[in-house]
Amino acid sequence: MTIMQKATFAGGCFWCMVTPFEEQPGIGGIVSGYTGGHVENPTYEEVKTGTTGHYEVVEITFDPQLFPYERLLELYWQQIDPTDDGGQFHDRGSQYRTAIFYHDEAQEKLALEAKEKVAASGKFQKPIVTEILPAQTFYPAEEYHQGYHKKTKMIIKRTVRNRDAMNSLASIGTVNELDHYKKYWTGMSVTNFFTK
Repeated sequence: MTIMQKATFAGGCFWCMVTPFEEQPGIGGIVSGYTGGHVENPTYEEVKTGTTGHYEVVEITFDPQLFPYERLLELYWQQIDPTDDGGQFHDRGSQYRTAIFYHDEAQEKLALEAKEKVAASGKFQKPIVTEILPAQTFYPAEEYHQGYHKKTKMIIKRTVRNRDAMNSLASIGTVNELDHYKKYWTGMSVTNFFTK
């Protein structure tokens, strides 16, 4: 019997972080929420001010035999701009910073190795600022945030600030990155962009 594990990723708006992972085999569930702050049981209205110290995150329950943590990491790096310490794309503020929250020493080791690989790839002009942090108390976001893309029937897409970032992010990982990337991000010309 497989023991399910948890992975916690901050990658900007949690609405945008659900779809890429939920489509994968071995994913038991994804919960949008908050972690890393100094306020207990924060609300979205509090977190969005950027004053609680929380990150918007997704907590993923996964079967490591069907979809190993290494593959989750590969997919995660494809969703973010790891050089941006002020948020992600159009979502600005400390609550939109990127971070990997590890749940054990094995996850910490793999996350640090993955970050080093990204930094050594030569794809980015700026330093990689994505933090690798121990998992902290996770607070599920309000119900209306869960599965938001399904409830609204809207396509939630991200834009990339420049073409170099798009090309760089599309070349990291081992899956068919460019096709995967274009599926979720619109690149330079945005005709159907939605943000909170």
